[in-house]
Amino acid sequence: MHERQHFLHAHLDKALRTKLGMKRKTVQISKGDTVKIMAGSKKGTTGKVTLVNLKSGKIRVDSLMKKNARGKEFNIPISASNVYITDLNLSDKYRAEKLKVARQIKEVKKEPAKPKPEEEKADDGASTRAAQAKMAEAIQNK
Repeated sequence: MHERQHFLHAHLDKALRTKLGMKRKTVQISKGDTVKIMAGSKKGTTGKVTLVNLKSGKIRVDSLMKKNARGKEFNIPISASNVYITDLNLSDKYRAEKLKVARQIKEVKKEPAKPKPEEEKADDGASTRAAQAKMAEAIQNK
């Protein structure tokens, strides 16, 4: 079953990927994610994932309902490859932390702001004058 989890990955929406700062294009589908259907007769509908079945490799979305002969409604199973994720369910702390890793790496890679040239000159002049004064005192003490 742990190997079947890799079959239940779906693409992320471009806007969501830029919002989260992720380089990965796919994420494992989880209960509570909002998905949009890309293929089939229900193409274009969106809804929340209510069930993820690893054994069959199918997911169930709350907006995909069908009636049986007795009139009882049930969710239609759909393949994970036919959807893309438009919003993630980050209530699971482990999943949220795992997805924030990319954002943290991106922040670390950003270079610190360089001081303005005027500030550098002012700092250099003060530090060089202090250094010259110390050198002069050291020479006089010898």
